[in-house]
Amino acid sequence: MKIAIPTRANAVDDHFGHCESYSIFTIGENKDIEGTETLASPQGCGCKSNIASVLQDKDVTIMLAGNMGTGALNILTKHGIKVYRGCSGNVTELINDFLDGKVTDSGEGCNHHEEGHQCEHH
Repeated sequence: MKIAIPTRANAVDDHFGHCESYSIFTIGENKDIEGTETLASPQGCGCKSNIASVLQDKDVTIMLAGNMGTGALNILTKHGIKVYRGCSGNVTELINDFLDGKVTDSGEGCNHHEEGHQCEHH
């Protein structure tokens, strides 16, 4: 299993489309972390980039994210990636909490993009 987390300075980036990078964790059968890799974030808005297909090609099936618009959520879902929204904090602590069953999807998208970069409306 591979899990991706939008990351900025070792913490979950609250803005999926503008993160510095993606931390990708490879999880073994015993729910232990077998490896980590950092994938540079493509330039541009998250749902307009090809990040969903890149993550799919890397066998990512889960994304733990902060906020995300419905456009990005739909694209990731179409690429077989289950998204858990409302995550925050240190990425290593988050991945351990997820493996311990402590992470659920907040069910909240972000519709309040005051900076004018609403991916779902482009």
